[in-house]
Amino acid sequence: MTKRSILITGCSSGIGYDAAHGLRDKGWRVFASCRKPGDCARLTEEGFESPRIDYEDSASIETGLAEVLEATGGRIDALFNNGAYGLPGAVEDLPTDGLRAIFEANFFGWHELTRRVIPVMRAQGAGRIVQCSSVLGFVPLYWRAAYVATKYALEGYTDTLRMEMDGTGIKVCLIEPGPITSRIRANSIPHFERWIDWQASPRAAQYQARLMKRLYAETGKPDPFELPPKAVTEKLIHAVESPRPNPRYYVTRPTYIMGFARRVLSTRALDRIIRKGA
Repeated sequence: MTKRSILITGCSSGIGYDAAHGLRDKGWRVFASCRKPGDCARLTEEGFESPRIDYEDSASIETGLAEVLEATGGRIDALFNNGAYGLPGAVEDLPTDGLRAIFEANFFGWHELTRRVIPVMRAQGAGRIVQCSSVLGFVPLYWRAAYVATKYALEGYTDTLRMEMDGTGIKVCLIEPGPITSRIRANSIPHFERWIDWQASPRAAQYQARLMKRLYAETGKPDPFELPPKAVTEKLIHAVESPRPNPRYYVTRPTYIMGFARRVLSTRALDRIIRKGA
């Protein structure tokens, strides 16, 4: 029997890396894509097929998917869009070009890959598209406007796609993790340093007292309620293997708490809670 195939993006570390191993352990043929050729080479040494896909490079999206389809004879059973980065900083200090850049990586590239996969899944009459969103896809957080904006956009996009794919055999799901052990905080530092002139900001004292400490001094410090990437992989396995997958999968206690709070509290009340924890 031919193995079911899945393309996972952002597999160099964290959620994507664990997902690649977890799905392979479940018997899937995993295409573990990465943005950097060196990471692809490392995954290849671990026994994966690892096409290079960089969401900010349309050519790599086209050639990476083509590599997958050539290897499988034109079939792809599941896509897990996962690769993303953060750009911390206050809204008033966020250059428009910085916002454009993060949308290219966290949203537009996802759309391009998803749109290329849909005709393949339509032709085969089945498929799973799973999007790695975040608790920040439905509640905000200080200093995270750029990332929050991409995830809010992803949530609306995916909800619409799920409804539009009804009756095609293509199931569409969101996974919404809270704090997961990964390198996203450390990986956000180059983007922060490129785009945010915090020393010239009217919030410079706040940056110094709050964001800089968290971003640099606490880079390796776990967040409260942080879970390992395996917690996401477990939900991903259900999303791609269940005959009736959930539209949404919460991961970590903060996501459950915020999901409940958003349903029952007023916007002002929720704002107060988030400000206290900021």
